[in-house]
Amino acid sequence: MLNTFRSALACLLLLLWLPMLQAADSGWLQSPTNDHAKVRLRADTSQAGETRLLLSVELQKGWKTYWRSPGEGGIAPAIKWQGNPPPSATWFWPAPQRFDVAGITTQGYHDGVTIPIVIKGAAPARLAGTLTLSTCSNVCILTDYAFNLDLSAANDAQFNHDFAQAMGKVPIDSGLTDNLRVGYRNGELQVSAERNAGANWRQPALFFDTLPDADIGKPTISHSGATMQARVPVSDGWGDAAPDLRGQTLTLVITDDGMAQQTTLTVGEPLAMSSSGGVTLWQAVLMALAGGLILNLMPCVLPVLGMKLGSILQVEQRDRRSVRKQFLASSAGIVASFLVLALLMTALRLSNQALGWGIQFQNPWFIGFMVLVTLLFSANLFGLFHLQLSSGLSTRLATHGGQGMSGHFWQGAFATLLATPCTAPFLGTAVAFALAAPLPVLWGMFLALGIGMSLPWLLIAAWPALALRLPRPGRWMNVLRLVLGLLMLASSLWLLSLMTNHIGVQATLVVGGALLLGLLLAVWRRYGARSAGIAGASLLVVTGLTLLTLSLTANLWRQPLQDRVTWQPLSEQAITQALAQNKRVFVDVTADWCVTCKANKFNVLMRDDVQQALMADDVVALRGDWSRPSAEISAFLQRRGSVGVPFNQIYGPDSPNGVVLSPLLTRDAVLQTLSAAKGTEQ
Repeated sequence: MLNTFRSALACLLLLLWLPMLQAADSGWLQSPTNDHAKVRLRADTSQAGETRLLLSVELQKGWKTYWRSPGEGGIAPAIKWQGNPPPSATWFWPAPQRFDVAGITTQGYHDGVTIPIVIKGAAPARLAGTLTLSTCSNVCILTDYAFNLDLSAANDAQFNHDFAQAMGKVPIDSGLTDNLRVGYRNGELQVSAERNAGANWRQPALFFDTLPDADIGKPTISHSGATMQARVPVSDGWGDAAPDLRGQTLTLVITDDGMAQQTTLTVGEPLAMSSSGGVTLWQAVLMALAGGLILNLMPCVLPVLGMKLGSILQVEQRDRRSVRKQFLASSAGIVASFLVLALLMTALRLSNQALGWGIQFQNPWFIGFMVLVTLLFSANLFGLFHLQLSSGLSTRLATHGGQGMSGHFWQGAFATLLATPCTAPFLGTAVAFALAAPLPVLWGMFLALGIGMSLPWLLIAAWPALALRLPRPGRWMNVLRLVLGLLMLASSLWLLSLMTNHIGVQATLVVGGALLLGLLLAVWRRYGARSAGIAGASLLVVTGLTLLTLSLTANLWRQPLQDRVTWQPLSEQAITQALAQNKRVFVDVTADWCVTCKANKFNVLMRDDVQQALMADDVVALRGDWSRPSAEISAFLQRRGSVGVPFNQIYGPDSPNGVVLSPLLTRDAVLQTLSAAKGTEQ
């Protein structure tokens, strides 16, 4: 009986070691410090002039290892070969998967992977080395596996089949797309691909090799039919500005429908990307025209429209020709200003700086300039003086008597400057398309924006009878000029309030008091002490009545307009963590200089029913403040195809990719989208 048991044990051991006797095979190797993974190396020398190996890795559920370019974290498998010199090995990497944990994206394999390796040259008698493998779950373990393969052993007949299967998972050089382009703009790679043979994209994925001094994040992919576009965030990994990748060589793998293709190409200039899949150039142009047109209805531009009305009323002898000239001049000012903005965006792009709609209002010098200009316009409307520029052309900043065309031109330019803090419907998509497009398209899009905004002005230029129906000048014009001047003064004070982010509240109040005092002195000099006293007393009365009204009605307005939501700082990691906890996320990107943001805040976000919805246990409210320059918020907006504020997006179990809301929020849209994002299961 004992002999029988010994014979059976010997046969079993023989079967277990049979692979080692048949071929160069390490068997399954495990480490006492890592029971979550095991590895196996097999070699074959049946092909003349080369040695083929198969590195197999098996992982327990929930564990992963890494691709040749791990992504934002991890270490790729590597072998330190014995021998002098060590063999030159070529690794053939199967297409990876993507893993996202706490806002960090990595590329690798789960469950298991078999990696083919080829060593050129005559086969040695033995092949030895140490495999270093990084495996990760909630923790990461770095494990060494020493191996020693006997290449003089007989080759395994199964090896050829297994090697062919493994090579079948390695990306090929063509098959999915022959029209693949990669561009770069500040902090973002852009990929565009057309599917071959008229096929449509199903679930495309992209994986990138590492570039020097650059961390490549998770791509945001959109596809429609045979067209696929992707935006990929790029950083330096340390929180500073991303390097300029134009001209660098990039290798990427694209997968779809069970196929994988590897391509190496040079990163070029920015591509003509749409803010959402399927937006074509002509659609973007229509959006630019519509967005520019709607800007005329935004509160930012209303004071300038009033000025334009006032300039027409000042003309005693009005005729069609003069009206047509005035409105054509204003239209030219609008279009020229948009072309200046295009020039500014071109300079920023070429210098690899952040791009965005209204970003000039993050600059305190620009804000100060706008405060001065609006104050001068206000003083002009009050009749305090007529300011002329010191140029031989006698260009007037504000016209008197309506005779100079240059004044109307500058009115149009001024309207454009005041319009840039506003994000109208369609405008965000059009500007995002423009800023991501090649430079000729960018200029064409900004030209379309200018034409769109000038359409009402051009309408009156085409039919001057619309303006000629205005009432004839009279005493009532003095009242109108006063109202327009007060509107412009209010605009100046609002712009001044934006300086609190740069110089503080106390300094801003001192500057504001000095400006108002200077304005009162100008009134005293122009109209006398009595008028100055009346203006000063009126200012004090209005201020006192405003404070008194706010105090007496505090119980009526304070409660419904009190922001009780606990806003958390905006970050990609916060969104990822909330979604992992099956929660909904409300994203609000705002800025003090954004008038539309203020309207959204007081008309929608601070209303009681919206406040209750945002305070729900399963809702995480995230807010980003773009009042001052922020590379993180700029990158966040760019990844979502946006270039301006307000920007609002809602995530949830039923909206994992996020739903972008209209720039002009409504309570119904916010509440309905929040409810839809919740899904049926929590």
